[in-house]
Amino acid sequence: MYVFHIQFINRFWYIHLHACIMASRYSPGADDKFVELHLKKLEDGHGKNDSYHENTDFDNLPLIYGEKKPGSGLYGAVFNLTTTIVGAGIMALPATMKILGLILGLILIILIGVLSEISVEILIRCSVHCKAESYGEVVEATLGKTAKVLSEICIIVNNGGIMVVYLIIMGDVLSGSLKHAGVFDEWLGHGFWDHRKLLILLIMILFLAPLCALDKIDSLSSTSAASVVLAVVFVLIAFIVAFIKLVQGTNERPRLAPDLGSKKAILDLLVVVPIMANAYVCHFNVPPIYHELEGRSPEKMNQVSRTTTIICVLVYASTAIAGYLLFGNDTESDVLTNFDTDLGVPFSTAINYIVRIGYVLHLVLVFPVMHFSLRQTMDELVCSGSPPLTESRKRCLGWTFLLLGLTYIVSTMIPNIWTAFKFTGATTAVSLGFTFPSLVALKLSQGGFELSQRERSICWFMLILAVTVSIVGIIGNIYSLNTQPESEF
Repeated sequence: MYVFHIQFINRFWYIHLHACIMASRYSPGADDKFVELHLKKLEDGHGKNDSYHENTDFDNLPLIYGEKKPGSGLYGAVFNLTTTIVGAGIMALPATMKILGLILGLILIILIGVLSEISVEILIRCSVHCKAESYGEVVEATLGKTAKVLSEICIIVNNGGIMVVYLIIMGDVLSGSLKHAGVFDEWLGHGFWDHRKLLILLIMILFLAPLCALDKIDSLSSTSAASVVLAVVFVLIAFIVAFIKLVQGTNERPRLAPDLGSKKAILDLLVVVPIMANAYVCHFNVPPIYHELEGRSPEKMNQVSRTTTIICVLVYASTAIAGYLLFGNDTESDVLTNFDTDLGVPFSTAINYIVRIGYVLHLVLVFPVMHFSLRQTMDELVCSGSPPLTESRKRCLGWTFLLLGLTYIVSTMIPNIWTAFKFTGATTAVSLGFTFPSLVALKLSQGGFELSQRERSICWFMLILAVTVSIVGIIGNIYSLNTQPESEF
């Protein structure tokens, strides 16, 4: 005889059948044996905290739930975080080295890299402590709703601006600009096929849209790895060419210290500070990368951040030194534009094409990583209280195509992006990288969060640094706008 115990359930629960039968596999059970119906919460790995919201889009959920897919591995997380850091800003580093000199420039690259890594580790601990899955949730849990909205605005301005920069650079490299010839123009001559707006649209439809439509950042691990490889290829090419010119004796003598002999040189120093501080900003992608890390723990994520920092310091230092040694005082704010002239080495034309086309491919692969955090932030800001995007494919695709359309429109309207790029570096970038993580850690330390005296001092130092960089950068940019017609170093 079987006895069933049934109680009321709703659609968020399922019935788990537990049968207690006799040792004989097919014999009826005795009177004291029973079949019990247990209620268990549905655990499929799709919902936040393994639960569903009242407005969950059930039409977009799978009919059969399987095991939760494994998250991103250690190397996949490293590649995603590295790709977040190494973007268009890498091409501005040789120009910063020209202004700062080799010694001070190298010191700042290492120092800011170390500070950024420390702030990432603190942010990881804070996100685990708050059980947060996004940057905005960490800020809201400690600093309140208003601070969360401010942080989300910073992410939107920072990432949206960078994505527009990427599109403009892709268009300029392929179709050309006022000062430089494009790749298609050199290959096929001038015609409708090298129109900047058309090329950007084709890149967006053929390459960016499919990658940006992915709903999880760990799905971009392979493309992130390829983007890191392309960045390393650029560094190797620049180093080899610089070494050849050094052997030939055709390099200019590099400056070891900054030039303080003119007002323009001092203004350049003020402008370059926020760009250096902006170089390592990746913090908005740290919580989602940690959340999708397989077998995640703060210690494992610290390995990711430390490995990423080492890679980025090496890539940044190599790029800055090689680019500056290669072009000397002729180094432009975007060193890529230097690669459309004769380099004075064998196969110069082929090298120029490899560098420029490789850089476009690098930006194509970096773009979706920046888009991921922008899409997540926009959804949290506008659709507050809704289930995560992974639970609604329709909403995910809607945001994807809306953001791609907006970035395309803006990229076709802005002819010069470097002034805006430096302003965002002086405001939103340092806020995301240093201001908010420092404030979050200091606030949590008042409520029992363990923060050593050394970490507390570092937090205060980063907070003061962020405020100083913002003030100095904004003042420098305002003065440079009044004294320079174009925002170039």
